[in-house]
Parts: sequence; structure tokens; C-alpha cells
Amino acid sequence: MNICLIGNGLTSLSLAKNLINKKIKVFLYYKNTKKLKYKTRTIGISKSNYDFFNKEIINFKKSMIWKINQISIYIEKYKDEKILNFQKFDQDLFCMIKNDKIYDLLESDLKKNKFFKKILIKNNNFYEKILKNNKYDLIINCESNNKIYRNYFYSKISKNYNSYAYTAIIKHKKINNTKAIQIFTKLGPIAFLPISETETSIVYSIYNDKKILGKDEFIKLILHYNKNYKINNFSEIEKFKLEFSVPRNYYYKNSMAFGDLLHKNHPLVGQGFNMTLRDIKILSNIIQDRIDLGLPIDSSVYFDFEKKSKHLNFLFSSSIDLIHEFFRFDSNYKKNYSKNLFKFIDKNKLLNNAFNKFASQGFIIQ
Repeated sequence: MNICLIGNGLTSLSLAKNLINKKIKVFLYYKNTKKLKYKTRTIGISKSNYDFFNKEIINFKKSMIWKINQISIYIEKYKDEKILNFQKFDQDLFCMIKNDKIYDLLESDLKKNKFFKKILIKNNNFYEKILKNNKYDLIINCESNNKIYRNYFYSKISKNYNSYAYTAIIKHKKINNTKAIQIFTKLGPIAFLPISETETSIVYSIYNDKKILGKDEFIKLILHYNKNYKINNFSEIEKFKLEFSVPRNYYYKNSMAFGDLLHKNHPLVGQGFNMTLRDIKILSNIIQDRIDLGLPIDSSVYFDFEKKSKHLNFLFSSSIDLIHEFFRFDSNYKKNYSKNLFKFIDKNKLLNNAFNKFASQGFIIQ
């Protein structure tokens, strides 16, 4: 059994590791580009996805992760008053990890495995050769900047947020750093995400993409909203364009789109890679069921995957977009309705638990 993956990011490496754990041969095609474009990017992995990653992909080293047991949410127009709080005293809510650490862990393991082979894409003609190669049972594209995606998956529901997300890592005095903080400011949401006792990741999404922040202006804003850290220094500051995008079709003939190509979201609730891990879990179960029943692994897998995941991904992506639009509207609205709403959610145990489950598992329909 041979499966072709296209792309050299966390999605393709994570999926590759899951597949070779099933003794499936994986051929990964990649461009000769930088390993990771963003050096300051971090990922918050939910409890359920963390367990899945350890069991079905690869074990995280304990030194790589930083556990978060509380999330506090503030809105600037209500000054310093906390309007929503998530906390579980019996378990952690999620864990933080740097992108490059996950990448290095996966790459180191994969390059030693006999079921895995990387092939350099030397020119655009390679994509046609891949599609015509009959030895591949499945061809899964995890890369947006190529002919396959542009030619076959251009039909999609999309939205330009006209926003940039700025990312950086601050080093600060040592503290008990296990609480994530989200502040909805007049310029956009800012998240302080702990990654160690002395380091915290920052993601600041600015509503207006015409307002390009320089380093000094960014630092000035962070210092203004920071209430918890005695900052020693800032890492380099990077930015990336924000958009909402979901394809109308997941597959075309013998190839399927995967990962971020299925659900580009606002980073507001940090669910991008979590949604990808849930997709890997669904695809993994479909393939494993076929292996157990002695059924062929062919393009009909795409139909089953789309049927099981498409509506859930769309609902989840749309919910994130709705949350973003609500807070964007609320930041310019003078009434206190949102404050009363979130106070009610915060005090209602059932609703609070529902929000926790939503963030951890997405839409799970048994």
C-alpha cells in the first residue's frame, strides 16, 4: 500500500507518521523551501488532541510541552474586569508547544523509517507526474501553493478578514505561568499564551490590514496591555494575513485536499491545528477500518472522509467566524449586553462545560 503526500509542513508530517504506524508506505513530495516560515509560531493543543497525538502519531517529550490550566478573557471597554474564565482543577485545559519542536520531532523520527521517503519537487511538471503515477493508492495534497490546489480546488467559500496576525515570544521574569489570557481590544484580540515559566507567546490580530505595525508600535501596544509579566526582551515579530476559507469539494478524481486547505480560520480560538488533528483521526479510522476488513484503500476513502468531516468542519469554522464577528462588533458597541451574557455563561456550570468541550473536541456527534 502506497500513499502520496504533498507538502512539508506539520500537517503532512503528522499524517505521514500516523500512516507509517499502520505499516503503510508514504512518499512525501516537497519543495526546497525553508523548513518553517514563521519562527515565533506556537500551537495550543487541546486535551483530547494531545492524547490522540501521543497514542496514534508520536509521543511528545515532556520537556517540549507547557500545560495550561486556566483561560481568562477580558474586553478592553470593561477596563480590567474579567468577563469569562475557564478552569478545571482536576485536569489541564490544553498544552502549548513551539511549532519547530513538533516539526523536528516528527522529521527526526520519519527520516529513520523504512516506510517513509521524501522526494524533492524540482519543477511544476512534477505535479502532473504525481497525478498520473498509478502506484499511489491515495494522493493527499496538504499544500496550497501548487498547481493541484489552484486547478482543482479553486471553488470555495472564502472571506478576507482584512487583518494581520502578529506573533512574537517575550522573555520575562520567572512566574507561575499556567494561565492563558485573551483581551479583546479596540484594535483586535490579543492572546498571551504561556510556553514556560519565563517565556510567553503573543498573538495579536489587528482588524485593519492597512494599519501595519512596526516593531516599536507593536511593543508599545503589548506593554500597554501586559499586566502580568516583567518583560526582559522580545523575539523577532512576524505577521501573516488572515482569511476564512472552506472548499466546496474535498476531492477531485484521485487527489484530496487536506489540513488548512479544508478550514482556514481566524486564530481567535487557536483551533487551526486542532481541527487538522481531528481530520487525521477521522481519516485514520476510515483507513484502519478498511485494513481490518480487508477492503481496498482507494479513492472511495475520499468520499467517506468528506461525508464524515465536511459538515463538522464547516460548522466549527463558521462558529469561529461568528465569534470573531461578534467581538469585532462588540468592541465598538457601547452597551453592556455582552458583559451580562458572558457573566451568565461564566456562572452557569452547564454552559461553561459546553464551551470547554467545544474548544477541546469540536463538534462531536456520536
